[in-house]
Amino acid sequence: MLEIKKYGAIDIGSNAIRLLVSNIIVSEGKEPQFKKSALVRVPIRLGADAFVSGIISEQNTIRMIDAMEAFKLLMKVHNVERYKACATSAMREAKNGAEIAEKIFKETGVQIDIIGGKEEAAIISSTDLNQLIEGNNSYLYVDVGGGSTEFTIFSEGKILISKSFKMGTVRLLSNKKTVNKEIFSNVEKWIKKNTLGLKNLSLIGSGGNINKLFKMSGRLEGKPISFIYLNAQYQFLKQMSYQDRISELSLNPDRADVIVPATKIYISAMKWSGATKIYVPKIGLSDGIIKSLYYNKL
Repeated sequence: MLEIKKYGAIDIGSNAIRLLVSNIIVSEGKEPQFKKSALVRVPIRLGADAFVSGIISEQNTIRMIDAMEAFKLLMKVHNVERYKACATSAMREAKNGAEIAEKIFKETGVQIDIIGGKEEAAIISSTDLNQLIEGNNSYLYVDVGGGSTEFTIFSEGKILISKSFKMGTVRLLSNKKTVNKEIFSNVEKWIKKNTLGLKNLSLIGSGGNINKLFKMSGRLEGKPISFIYLNAQYQFLKQMSYQDRISELSLNPDRADVIVPATKIYISAMKWSGATKIYVPKIGLSDGIIKSLYYNKL
């Protein structure tokens, strides 16, 4: 007997807001399969508000309301039976974040859960990483967002430790260089301390920027990117102007600036952990929300 369920996940990040619709295929005697059906991304950069002025602007509040209305209609067309909306660092740091969430609920009926860094890391870690983390190897899972980066260390198939740092791409663009230097220093200490003694360590990267870098590399799915390639790509991107990244590399305007600090985070994490390669399984918070919903963890 085969049953197909449709679930939705709304990820309200600091650089963009996403709607993921997934088919969950349930067969008797088999593990459920999670298949992406549709993904919609809208470039509402809440972090540019939250990390600079400390509040979500009226303009972006209106755009968020419009986005939630549009997402509701899309989920209706897809026959989505259950969904969850989660907001991360920009909404949780904005002084009016809770107030905006309440306003959105009143106007659209979409309830937004503003989640903490640890909860965000836990949801992301619940994604289907089994194919990668099996065996005796060790992995540093790095999810780079607009406002924060979540780090999780796996060894022999188990989670050893997880931590969220205020080291996001939009935040790095907004901060002063001295602040960013201090953040990188803190993360370096944490990674070096917690990966010490772990052999055959590789990175697992998630987030829109590493997905784009993987696509640009032309690698086959499942194959890793080397540190040498990623570092060369970082130097190449850094030397290009914002306009050239859009015109010559066909990057979206809201991707063309954040891809540089994102690449720096990934290569720094590889350097500090001693990893020589990074796997990109194309999973993130929205995938974790779907899975957590299905297993009634949310």
